[in-house]
Amino acid sequence: MDLVLNILLGVAVAATPLVFASIGELITERSGVLNLGVEGMMVMGAIAAFAATLASGSYVVGIVAGAAAGAAMGALFGLLTLSLMSNQVATGLALTLFGLGLSALIGQQFAGASLPQFPRVNIPVLTAIPFIGPLIFGQDALVYLSIALVLGVGWFLTKTRAGLILRATGENHDAAHAIGYPVIGIRYLAVTFGGACAGLGGAYLSLVQTPLWVERMTAGRGWIALALVVFASWKPLRVLGGAYLFGGITILQLHSQALGLKIDAQILSMLPYLATIVVLVVISRDATRMKLNAPSCLGKVFYATS
Repeated sequence: MDLVLNILLGVAVAATPLVFASIGELITERSGVLNLGVEGMMVMGAIAAFAATLASGSYVVGIVAGAAAGAAMGALFGLLTLSLMSNQVATGLALTLFGLGLSALIGQQFAGASLPQFPRVNIPVLTAIPFIGPLIFGQDALVYLSIALVLGVGWFLTKTRAGLILRATGENHDAAHAIGYPVIGIRYLAVTFGGACAGLGGAYLSLVQTPLWVERMTAGRGWIALALVVFASWKPLRVLGGAYLFGGITILQLHSQALGLKIDAQILSMLPYLATIVVLVVISRDATRMKLNAPSCLGKVFYATS
C-alpha cells in the first residue's frame, strides 16, 4: 500500500510541471502562434525561481520570479515573431538554445546549493484519512494551482467572450482583424501568458521536484509539453489527463523492479520522448493538423492590412 501511495504521489509531482507548460502552450497555440521555445522558457523559470528563493528565503518570491522570467521570454518571442515577423519555428528553437545557455551561465554560481523541502498542504483531519488523505489533501500548493489553472483555462476558452475572441484569432486572424479585434495585441498576451506558465513549470522543477539547480534540468519536458497539446487536441482537460499519463510513465521507470514489471526501465524512459518526436513530425503536415482539429492559423504570419 505504501509503495502504491508513493508512486501516485510521485505521479503528481512528475506531472505538474508538464501541466503548467502544456496549458500555457495551449493558450499560445489557440491564438494561432506556434512556440517551440517552451524548453528555454522553462529552464529560465527554473533558474530564476531557484536564485530568487535562495536570495530571499521565500518560496512565493521564487515562484513569482520563475513566472516573470518565463513571461519575459514569452514577450521576447512575441516581439521577434509578431512585431519583427521572424519565423516562429526558427525563433522558438533559437530561444530554447538561448535559455539553455543563459541559465547554465547564471547557474554556475549556484552549483552545490540546495533548498529545504517545499512544504505540503496539511489539512487537519482530512490529511489523516488513510491512503486518500495524503493523496488528495496532502499535495503541495502548486499541484492544486496547476489543476485550478486547467479548469480556469477551460472555462475561459468556452464560457467567456475574451476566450472566444482568442480562439477566433487562431482560427481566422484576417476575419478577426476585419471585425476590429487587435490580433497582434491578443497574441502578445497569449505568448506572454504561455511563457509565464512555462516559467511556473520550470520553477516547480527547481523548487519542488528537485530542490537544487542542475544544468539543463528540464530534460526535454518543454518538448513533451508541446506534444501533450497535440495529444489533447487543444482541449484543457485532456492536457491534464495526458500530463498525468506521461508523469505515470516517468514514475513507473523508477519503480519498475519493485512492481515486478518485465519492461526495461530504459524503454519506459524513452517512450515520452519517442511520442514527442512522432507528434512533432505529424503536426508538420497541414492535412494532419486539420484532422486533429488544430487552430487553422496555427504558425501562420499575420499581416495587418489596415
